[in-house]
Amino acid sequence: MEAEQTFVNGASPQQVFFFDIDNCLYPKSAKVHDVMAELIDRYFVTHLSLPWEDAVRLHKEYYQNYGLAIEGLVRHHQIDPLDYNAKVDDALPLDDLIKPRRELKRLLADIDRSKVKLWLLTNAYVNHAKRVVRILEVEEFFEGLTYCDYGAVPFKCKPHPDMYRKAMRDAGAERYEDCFFVDDSYQNCKKAQELGWTVAHLVEDDVKPPATPASKYQIRHLEELRNVFPQFFKSDSSDAS
Repeated sequence: MEAEQTFVNGASPQQVFFFDIDNCLYPKSAKVHDVMAELIDRYFVTHLSLPWEDAVRLHKEYYQNYGLAIEGLVRHHQIDPLDYNAKVDDALPLDDLIKPRRELKRLLADIDRSKVKLWLLTNAYVNHAKRVVRILEVEEFFEGLTYCDYGAVPFKCKPHPDMYRKAMRDAGAERYEDCFFVDDSYQNCKKAQELGWTVAHLVEDDVKPPATPASKYQIRHLEELRNVFPQFFKSDSSDAS
């Protein structure tokens, strides 16, 4: 896990708003997850010499147990994580799958960054994270990035508590209560709230809501952040939604 501080040289308010990237800054309908899942399954087949059905099952098992398939591969099969990244994350045809979204840019622009620092927090490796925010054209809004460093073994990712603490150190947040977070993952949101962060779980319209909410807030669209955290939005942005 490392931080990249390459986006904005702005003020450094005490409060930090952490944004997940994948299936959060762009919708699930972009199918990035589906394409990635197939690439991961192929990697399991090729590098572990597994039949397709067994590869799919093991991929799912590692994802459920560790939050990332790659962690299971490194733990149990001594896979080179950077080779995995090259053949999976870096192989994604992102330019064909995601495009800049005006509503996302408007939402981020309407956040008053004199009141809160915007920071990216992802389980992806730095290459993938930077590709996504570049394609979405939102680099300018974020002061930095905490990502899962595949080159540092053993590595930690969400929902491990150390990942959230690392993000806090990277972003300069000293207290859990100064941290705000939006993510599409139930487990990631649940753990962040347990630590004391204020969390909005993004559950899109075509996703069944969990029986037990992951966090205090549950939203269907990022636009709802205006209502959940109105204190962070510019006073003249109330009509933007």
